Amino acid sequence: MTLSLGHWIFLAIAAGLAGFIDAIAGGGGLIQLPALLIGISDKPIPMILGTNKVPSIFGTSFSAAAYFRKIKPDLHLTAAMAIPAFIGSACGARLAAEFPKSVFRPLIVILLFLVAIYTWKRPHLGMEENLKFTPKIRRLLVAGFGLLIGFYDGIFGPGTGSFLLFILVGLIGYAFLKASATAKLVNIATNFAAILTFSATGHIWWKVGLILALANVSGSILGARLAIRGGSPLVRKVFLIMTFLLIAKVGYDWYSTR
Repeated sequence: MTLSLGHWIFLAIAAGLAGFIDAIAGGGGLIQLPALLIGISDKPIPMILGTNKVPSIFGTSFSAAAYFRKIKPDLHLTAAMAIPAFIGSACGARLAAEFPKSVFRPLIVILLFLVAIYTWKRPHLGMEENLKFTPKIRRLLVAGFGLLIGFYDGIFGPGTGSFLLFILVGLIGYAFLKASATAKLVNIATNFAAILTFSATGHIWWKVGLILALANVSGSILGARLAIRGGSPLVRKVFLIMTFLLIAKVGYDWYSTR
């Protein structure tokens, strides 16, 4: 399939906007993945999922670097979450072609709704760091959730950033800004594992992925800078907006396929 100029412009705008949103509070997949489903609709779903991971990992890496210059995440906790997330994502990507997405959709809608309501009803949640549990317990908790969220990201994807952010804020006690920086590092691990898995089976259209990476990176750098300037209040607002949009999108997809 040869893409027209119109298709390239459409995909580039979507990738740039996805990178911008994702750098602030996650949820970029809500924009980029549907755009790819439209723009390269003649390709098999695993190839679309695999191609989507290429601009995502570049954008996430650049936004993580921007955060890291201003915010220093706990690298021990980050590694404890990222390594199981890498393993989970690789396993999920391997099953992406066979696993029925309809199994996830109603559960994801419910979980995202609970996350949104919990955050909305607690306006001070994530405004300041208030760590819970001992360091050892925190690492065990993020390892378990990292494995689960990583598996979900490899096999399906929408809402991964929101789930990572919520676990780090709601369960661990991070402020939103530090949680967003940490989530970016974990998301790099899940994207990298998925890319390795999809690449091994030939399910990545590298030309499209690498070109869209340029647009995603541009958006990611702008989004990260804005998030650092706006702090946790801005990240919280964008997080809530994107979570409600994800609920609407996944809910609509579930309803339309019934």
